Parts: sequence; C-alpha cells; structure tokens
Amino acid sequence: MTLLLAALALTIEAIIGYPDTIFRTIRHPVMWVGALIDSLDRGMNRSAASPRARRLRGVVALVVLIGAAAVPALAVQEGVLAVLPRPAGVVLIALLASALLASVSLTAHVRAVAEGLDVGLAEGRAAVSLIVGRDPDRLDRAGVARAAIESLAENFSDGVVAPALWCALLGLPGIAAYKAVNTADSMIGHLTPRHAMFGWAAARFDDVINLPASRLAAGWIILAAALQPGASARAALATVRRDAGKHRSPNAGWPEAAMAGALGLRLAGPRVYGAALVEDAWMGDGRAEATVADIRRALRLYHRAAWLQIGVAWLLAAVIVAG
Repeated sequence: MTLLLAALALTIEAIIGYPDTIFRTIRHPVMWVGALIDSLDRGMNRSAASPRARRLRGVVALVVLIGAAAVPALAVQEGVLAVLPRPAGVVLIALLASALLASVSLTAHVRAVAEGLDVGLAEGRAAVSLIVGRDPDRLDRAGVARAAIESLAENFSDGVVAPALWCALLGLPGIAAYKAVNTADSMIGHLTPRHAMFGWAAARFDDVINLPASRLAAGWIILAAALQPGASARAALATVRRDAGKHRSPNAGWPEAAMAGALGLRLAGPRVYGAALVEDAWMGDGRAEATVADIRRALRLYHRAAWLQIGVAWLLAAVIVAG
C-alpha cells in the first residue's frame, strides 16, 4: 500500500501542487513544523548550558519533533483506513501526503529566478535569495544562474525524491517524519555558535536519511538526460563518479554532479555565505558561465526526472498489486 500511496501522492502534487486557497486557510504543514522547531529551540537551547548538554538537548528535541510528526500521521492513516473503504482511504491519505512534496513549488521558485534575470541582475538576485543561503549581492549573472540550478538539483533530492521514498517505505508517518527532520536541519542544522551543538543531531540525522534519496535523485537525472536532446547521460554518470564524493555535503554532490555533467556545466565551487567564504569542490568540468537558458534547460531535465520517478513508482506499485 505504501508504494501505491507514494505514486498517488507524487501524481497529485505534480498536477495540483499545494493550492493557494488551502495555504491561505491553514498555511502549510512545514510551517507548523517550523513553529514547533522554533519553540523547542527557544525553550531548550540555553546558551548557559555546556556544549555537551546542548548537544544532548538537541537529541531530545529531535526525538520530540519526530514523535510529534509521526505519531499523529500514523493515527490519521490508521483512522482513515479504518473508516473508509481501502481505495478511498488510500486516495485521501495520498492527498494528505502530497502536501509534503514540493515539485511544483520548486519549479515556481527556480523559474522565478530565470524570469528575474530576464529583467535584470537585481531581480534575479532577489528571486534566488528566496531559495539559497549564500549572499546574493556577491553573485553575478552566472553566479545567480548556477545557484538556481544547484538549488534545483539539491531540492529535487530533498523536496521530491526523499519524501516520496520515505512515503513508499513507511507511508504517511514516514513522509511526515522525514519532512520534520529535513525542516529541522534547514532551521537549526548550521555551524553557528547557537546551533553547532543543539542542531548537531538534526544535521547528522538528516544526512543519514537523505543518503539513499540523493543517489536515487542522481540516477533519475542521469536517466532523464538520456531522454533530453542536448543533455548527456554519459557525462552525467561520469561526473557523478568523479565529483559527487568531493562535495562538502555527503548528499548534495550527487544530484548536483549529475545535473552539471548532463548540461555541460560546472556547479558548486567556492561560495560566500554571509561574510564567510566556503571552499567547496567544483562539480563538473564544463562552463561556469551559466545562463538563463541553462536554468530553463535544467528545469526541463528536472521535469523529465520527476515524471520518470512517477512512472517507475506506478510501474512498481502495479507489479506488487498484480503479484
């Protein structure tokens, strides 16, 4: 059932996204999770505590967060299946799970960067600042384009492939727990004085649960490159093999290297976050001078990869149901 649930959720979200009317009414589940994380951070992350104590409190906070996401999701899943006929129940649960996928919103945010750059550099910087943490004022046009493409590749893994995978494995509780951990990593999983210790557990656990999805995301991009004119699956695979492990993140390098190789680009490399220069390896050996046209090529590749994932999920679900 969980694989069928993931296939349905992916399809629903790809078609309708997260409707604005629902957002205006109840906001988004990730915002609810974010409010809980903020509350735990303010209540448990005491600056007067020792580093060891802050790390331990971060572990406790993560356990509380996962429980707060997974237990209600499990209750809803079991309650729906107990009340409704199984086909209707699965569809309703898939509709709920689709809210925790982000393929449509990711497309909108990355497309906005391309449209911003069509107008001017300032508009492109403003749009890319909504999806990356680096200092947009340090980015030229090529830097803005690269940042958008890198974000597209990484968030394909974190926002689409990983939640779908955990949904396929563990149902609604799996995707809810994954999204809670991933949101915690984005909020407190940073090497800042406040969060280096308290956010340690969230950051490390997020790395672990994203390991399979990042490799799978690279695989989808490589397969999509074989179907896209002007893209190279062979170069994408070669770049992943050579460069993915050089990235400072154990996961982000996989989809970024696949995207770079497929499109003949050079992504990642040294970047400025705040006032700090972060030295990172380059992914790919192509052009560093990315353009608006490259952003749109990356979006087309991403869409092919996303629909490949949906098609394979349905195929596997059909095989299991038939068996």
